[in-house]
Amino acid sequence: MAIITISRGSYSMGKAVAEKVAEKLGYDLFSRDLLFKTSDRFHIPRKTLEKAIHDAPGVFEGYRHTKEIYLAYIRSTLSEMVAGGNIVYHGLAGHVLLNRLPHALKVRIMANLESRVARKIKEGFSEQKARARIMEDDAQRRKWTKKIYSTDPNDASLYDLVICIDKLSKEDAVDFICQSASKKAFESTSDRTRQARDLCLACNVKASLVESFTGVGVTCEYGNLLVYAAQKQAHAVKFKKILDRYQRENIGIHNLEVHTGLPVPANAV
Repeated sequence: MAIITISRGSYSMGKAVAEKVAEKLGYDLFSRDLLFKTSDRFHIPRKTLEKAIHDAPGVFEGYRHTKEIYLAYIRSTLSEMVAGGNIVYHGLAGHVLLNRLPHALKVRIMANLESRVARKIKEGFSEQKARARIMEDDAQRRKWTKKIYSTDPNDASLYDLVICIDKLSKEDAVDFICQSASKKAFESTSDRTRQARDLCLACNVKASLVESFTGVGVTCEYGNLLVYAAQKQAHAVKFKKILDRYQRENIGIHNLEVHTGLPVPANAV
């Protein structure tokens, strides 16, 4: 049993492949559900969240804290969704958001420009407009991912499996993914399930703090939470109240410590 994330460019059949993989494996399928759940959970109007995400490079240019807040909320919601495993998620950089889970199978679906243009033409676009629209969409997705996650979505090293679907059928791609998901490397062992729960705890703590306190980092291992914050933040009454409440309300926490004056670790959320 695995967690599968599928990244794709526009008109590369990634959505159709994701749907078939979920159907074949009997997994839950998520995509735009993530934004809807984030909106409901954190009481952000859906249009506001969708616009912020869609226009991210421009909106976040002068609002770094806004970026941190929205990403923390989205990651917290996604970590809750995948904690039980057996899901296929496509969209919104799942391969980055879940990169710390060893049993997350990260897939990239690719197709050459000409085949993508041909699919767009079938919707009634001229060849010129279809080509321009796809190239613009590619540029925006790349710009968005680089700005928000500091990664290039075309970097093959981010994925466990990269499939060029030009010569392969949709069914071939589905078979490759399902076969890969069945490998031992992506088994949902008890230890890996624990890591998913730890990630969920860390993301939830970050989400509870992020609106009032910037630059905070959180790690969690075996239910032991470490919060990295500036000394001034750690001594704030509100900071302590948030952590005390979170610790009381979550039975999965064995210990919670706050570290000040230390750099935020690379593995922190």
